[in-house]
Amino acid sequence: MTRIASILLPMPLPEAFDYAEPEGMELAIGDHVAVPLGPRTARGVVSALREGAGGNRPLKPVLEKLDDPALPEGTLRFVEWAARYSVDVPGQPLAMALRGLRAPRPKPARLLEATGQAPGRMTPAREKAIAAAAEGPLPPSDLAAKAGVSAGVIKGLVDEGALAVRLETPDIRFDDLDLASPGPVLNPGQRAAADVLVEMVHAGGFQSALLDGVTGSGKTEVYLEAVAAALAADPTAQVLVLLPEIALTQAVLTRFQARFGGMPAEWHSAVPPPRRRQVWEGVASGKARIVVGARSALFLPYANLKLIIVDEEHDGSFKQEEGFIYQARDLAVARAHLEKCAVVLASATPSLETLWNAGQGRYRWLRLAARHGASQLPDVELIDMRETPPETGRWLSPPLVRAMAETFERGEQTLLFLNRRGYAPLVLCRACGERMKAPDTDSWLVEHRYTGRLVCHLTGFSMPRPDKCPHCGAQDSLVSIGPGVERVEEEVRSLFPQARVAVFSSDTVFDAEGARTLVATMAAGEIDVLVATQAAAKGHDFPNLTLVGVVDADLGLRGGDLRAGERTFQLLAQASGRAGRRERPGRALLQTYAPEHAVMQALKDQDRDAFVEAEMMGRELAALPPFGRLAAIIVSGPDPAALETYVRNLASVAPNAEGVDIFGPADAPLALVRGRRRKRFLVRADRTVDLQGFLAAWRARARPPGQIRVTLDVDPYSFL
Repeated sequence: MTRIASILLPMPLPEAFDYAEPEGMELAIGDHVAVPLGPRTARGVVSALREGAGGNRPLKPVLEKLDDPALPEGTLRFVEWAARYSVDVPGQPLAMALRGLRAPRPKPARLLEATGQAPGRMTPAREKAIAAAAEGPLPPSDLAAKAGVSAGVIKGLVDEGALAVRLETPDIRFDDLDLASPGPVLNPGQRAAADVLVEMVHAGGFQSALLDGVTGSGKTEVYLEAVAAALAADPTAQVLVLLPEIALTQAVLTRFQARFGGMPAEWHSAVPPPRRRQVWEGVASGKARIVVGARSALFLPYANLKLIIVDEEHDGSFKQEEGFIYQARDLAVARAHLEKCAVVLASATPSLETLWNAGQGRYRWLRLAARHGASQLPDVELIDMRETPPETGRWLSPPLVRAMAETFERGEQTLLFLNRRGYAPLVLCRACGERMKAPDTDSWLVEHRYTGRLVCHLTGFSMPRPDKCPHCGAQDSLVSIGPGVERVEEEVRSLFPQARVAVFSSDTVFDAEGARTLVATMAAGEIDVLVATQAAAKGHDFPNLTLVGVVDADLGLRGGDLRAGERTFQLLAQASGRAGRRERPGRALLQTYAPEHAVMQALKDQDRDAFVEAEMMGRELAALPPFGRLAAIIVSGPDPAALETYVRNLASVAPNAEGVDIFGPADAPLALVRGRRRKRFLVRADRTVDLQGFLAAWRARARPPGQIRVTLDVDPYSFL
């Protein structure tokens, strides 16, 4: 009897499609195949096989079994689980899992080798070139350099057949790791936490832990002990380390190299496509034993995954908010469960959800309460901007400027933190009040002085800064409102002309190499004042940094979404924690117009537990996460009338369910993006409710017409 192969396609399709397995093809789950899909041929993955007929109509046959490494069954099951959890079609996460296969392989190297055939005319230079080639094939330039001859000599020998071209595909190579290399001496607290993690790894099976340590407590060195134990216990074991920022990736890679004598495989958007293909194949074959990467590294085809580390687990960057929407921290725990391996969540400021899970006993809770070595936590002071405001047209208050001057005189470093890119977040017209916005979008245009452009950070639109108002035509009427990091840098240079100043943001550091260089320059003490966004606020260790100044501590509290207080506390605690990480004491000065706010007081007193307790109490009273669950439904369309009709219809067919509250529809705060109007529903559910089932049932009752799109976001982080 013919077998039926269910083929999952990396497309937005609701389910796997059935095809007939041709005789002799002998498919297995995870195999890559080519199948007919309408008039074209598509790539897919075998997700199931069964005996039987295809029903009323004969099934189309699988066309070809492709010669690519099979997708491990654990990866395939994870893809299916992730789709169900996110209430999305399985083709979306499958496309992420196959992303590396879409990248081109590295181009074959062009090597020259001796053929044994003598040239028509022999010269001393030609003799040298042939002798050098006889020792082994080399690229033309390397061969010329080795023989000490010109490129013309090499070309002449190729033309006469004395040298032949050989194309050689580079091997997939990854650094060898020295697992016997001893790590640094750990203090008693670190040693106790490391021993627990090593015990988890050796025990096997799914286990989870929260590594909760203050900034500078040496969490990385602790989890490196677990990495070493996992790799040493099984010669085929693989470890995944997830990080929220590319800039942070470089610092962690350096730590891994120092510990194991080799670099892990990198996986993030800045990795060149050919190398991405090599990493994908290296992970599938087991050659890549350590992967350090961004959230999408979670979807790689691990052959034998034994440990997952989620560093800075609280970070909002682990939430993917476009395309396939997911929270990498939560999916990392799910993948560890499916792979039956250990997972460690590490942070100095864990998310409330993670703290709640640890408090419920779902995670082992390992706490590091003190910094490693002689360093102490920095003193945190609040600068009341109502009492000591900056000079007109400036953004740094007198107390912060004095502290910077003292730090500079001592030869120490300052970090000025402002989580706002560009020069100014708003440009408006003094004549008519027009605020510069992106076309067909409610987002303000941010001024960037380095490039002389106004940029929309939401859609990517940019334009030259005009010399007159596009709305009223008034000449020279446009003014910059508020500071970004470029404007703060300008002020620092005017205050401290002798200081070496640099900016660290995604506008000034474009790739991993740039981040690595800037971090190394700062660590070497070659920068006096670093003005930075959150790219430098976590995970970096700058030995001579003793002062952190937060330019606008209130910034994250504006907008009032669910996690505003939590996110502000986490980010400012992390930024403050960059100061005084060695022998010299550190200070953190927070400029605020609301020093009485609970978040500011908690930061000043460095009392995280009191803040968490108060925040938890408020969440519990409102039955909000982690005591309840949230989901957002975002509906968009180009026609406001059609959109309004659809959302009203959608609201009218919402299922009746105990323990579920529905809010909306309402205009999204950004009600217009790329010409599409946006409406939102917010769903709050008790933890006992099958939220995914509720959302799937609701969506099925009202199919969106025409150009209207419906997006579901389980556990939303953005409320725009």
